[in-house]
Amino acid sequence: MRQDEEKPDSPPTKAELELIGRLTAEQVDQIDRELLATCSPRWRKVAMVVGTMMMNLKTRVAGIPDTYYAQRVAKLVADGRLEAQGNLQYMRYSEVRLPAR
Repeated sequence: MRQDEEKPDSPPTKAELELIGRLTAEQVDQIDRELLATCSPRWRKVAMVVGTMMMNLKTRVAGIPDTYYAQRVAKLVADGRLEAQGNLQYMRYSEVRLPAR
């Protein structure tokens, strides 16, 4: 299936949004640190970054969806902490890497 035939990643459900809303600033910072630690200077699919990070997440909160972590990746890109190529609304069709220093 091609990207133009698929819908973008689903937004969190109402229940998931409630869980996300309960995350502390410290938990969000930890998630961001772990996402960055999963990245490298080489391009990696966002889906791989998110999946790998979720398996290794030390402060895992049950019920937080993968799409939330993909949204955090997009925020890290917007903040200049990661570089991206592709459409970040599609985890499977976008890649990220650490910026060159």
